[in-house]
Amino acid sequence: MIGFEWTAVKFFWYLFFMYFTLAYFTFYGMMSVGLTPNYNVASVASTAFYALWNLFSGFITPRTRIPIWWRWYYWLSPIAWTLNGLVTSQFGDVTEKFDNGVRVSDFVESYFGYHHDFLWVVAVVVVSFALLFAFLFGLSIKLFNFQKR
Repeated sequence: MIGFEWTAVKFFWYLFFMYFTLAYFTFYGMMSVGLTPNYNVASVASTAFYALWNLFSGFITPRTRIPIWWRWYYWLSPIAWTLNGLVTSQFGDVTEKFDNGVRVSDFVESYFGYHHDFLWVVAVVVVSFALLFAFLFGLSIKLFNFQKR
């Protein structure tokens, strides 16, 4: 419905980014429960981070329009990397033109700041977020014990 091209490469890029996005969200939830004393505190902390991640993901305000002193949080937001990967893998190499004569790939690069050559780095970073959250979850359940007698 949104104009994805029917190619195997783009389909598998889409599956890759969606799989690892769901993985890092799952591991983030597990990590937040492991790092906090109970699930109530974990849900409050997670909600705060989800709000910040969504705010700085580049969906509402693209990276090119985020003030320079806030861009550091854009690079720390896992959702920004997922959005970068999904948009770049699907539209970053499209050579069709809009009605105004601008190619789709040029628009993605100028408006969002996404480069198709950067796709492999984005993929590595998305996998790294999943691995980081899984590692921190394992470390938290090994080191922290919030049980009281």
